[in-house]
Amino acid sequence: MAVRPRPRRRFSPLTRRILFLNTVPLLLLAAGVLYLDDFRRGLIAAEIQALTTQSRIIAAALGEAAVSVADPDDDEPDDRLAPDSSRQVLRRLVEPAGVRARLFDYDGTLLADTRFLGTGSLAVEVEPLPPAGPSSGPAQRAVDAIADLLSGGLAPAEYDAPIYRERPDAVARDYAEALAALGGETASALRRTGDGALAISVAAPVQRFRQVLGAVMLTADGRSVEASLRAVRRDVLRLTAATLAITVLLSLYLAGTIARPVRRLARAAERVRIGGGRTGIGGTLGAGSGLATAIPDLGGRGDEIGDLSLSLRAMTEALAKRLDAIDRFAADVAHELKNPLTSLKSAVETAARVPDPAVREKLMAIVLDDVARLDRLITDISGASRLDAELSRAEAEPVDVAELLDGLCSALTAVAKDGQARPDYAGPPDGGLIVSGVADRLTQVFRNVIGNAQSFSPPDGEIRVRAAREGDRVVVRIDDQGPGIPEDKLEAIFDRFYSERPAGEKFGTHSGLGLSISRQIVEAHGGTIEASNRLDSGGARFTIRLPAA
Repeated sequence: MAVRPRPRRRFSPLTRRILFLNTVPLLLLAAGVLYLDDFRRGLIAAEIQALTTQSRIIAAALGEAAVSVADPDDDEPDDRLAPDSSRQVLRRLVEPAGVRARLFDYDGTLLADTRFLGTGSLAVEVEPLPPAGPSSGPAQRAVDAIADLLSGGLAPAEYDAPIYRERPDAVARDYAEALAALGGETASALRRTGDGALAISVAAPVQRFRQVLGAVMLTADGRSVEASLRAVRRDVLRLTAATLAITVLLSLYLAGTIARPVRRLARAAERVRIGGGRTGIGGTLGAGSGLATAIPDLGGRGDEIGDLSLSLRAMTEALAKRLDAIDRFAADVAHELKNPLTSLKSAVETAARVPDPAVREKLMAIVLDDVARLDRLITDISGASRLDAELSRAEAEPVDVAELLDGLCSALTAVAKDGQARPDYAGPPDGGLIVSGVADRLTQVFRNVIGNAQSFSPPDGEIRVRAAREGDRVVVRIDDQGPGIPEDKLEAIFDRFYSERPAGEKFGTHSGLGLSISRQIVEAHGGTIEASNRLDSGGARFTIRLPAA
């Protein structure tokens, strides 16, 4: 089933992943900072400590300045808090602190409350004015609303404190911290008001000579804590917004430097898949050399994408060469098949019109030669076309070139006809000529080259086969005593269907694919094969170099 290319998107999956990976940790960090649990607890602890210090100072002042000293002759010799003076002292001391103070007598009754002026039916409740300052604008209110929304589900444990209830006739037992203070201990408590604000209370005992005369309870509005937290959250959100914007821009830039070239490479690969890089008649994309320019050159990036671009360009260039080679091979095959087919057709048509049996016999001999030539061509063409696939699937194994050549030369000598040149092999006595490859295909190479040398060598001539180790290469040289190769044909003899045959050989005996196949096999093994002429004694020399294992 053909793989369909994905449709183009405004933001590629890679871009979305980069944005997600870069922004989510920042958002999680911002959420953690908005929580500010430790900071809130620190502010509350500092507020409690401040109230504790104030309550102790006020309690100490009341114990010294607002006490009615008992008469020794009185029935109740204990000292008592003087109500009037206690109220005056308490109000004077609490006024700068801006907190609410309540004073309870030793029996728990309420003696004074700074929230009320006067006593009894003449008492007037005092409502503190909101702090002066510029009102928050819409942007700031929006930021505060977002901060409250984000941190609303992360309230700490102290936000589960009991609800504070204002009692009209409050007594000490209504407040646990006041009872503790009447017992001689300083205690604190947290409560939530009706509007959700935090109320912090601290109660300290009022003592004179270790006698507990009452308890003073200070209550502070937790809005100062909330205001501090809100200011911090506001700054965090602003910083997060700025950082998030920079992160998104940098992520988009990073994604662009990755996703855009990858998309370009993908589109280019799609063009290659369709057919190449150039348009032919009717809009059909051509193959071959157009592939080499289909992939953009991104090698200047100096990163993995640049390496990918270079690899794809190298791949498409190899593919272009392969397609061009296939085109040339198809053209060569058509040309080589056309010659015997034309001769065969002409002979058959002539034989049908010629009444002379002798002429017909000659024409039938031509037909048989052409059929044999076609059979050789088709066999060699079939082998050449399967060669690449076989080499790509074959598993390389260690091959002893010395042993292979020795056995091959012995076999060819044994089957040589009378007067035919025989190969003579000589190599290093200790062997060591090991290469990694396919033994059958390497044997085919050496058999082709030695067979060509036998064709061109004079009767009873000698073919020298020598092998040696030169550096990291195993080098095999095959010399014959023939006429040599024209200098301008030293490369052409490796072309497909090229045939440079000795005088007197019957036309069509060879297909001209032997040396071409040999070079293809050698190059598949990472080696080289080249032809040259022997300047000392004449004849041709074929040199085959293979990487040593």
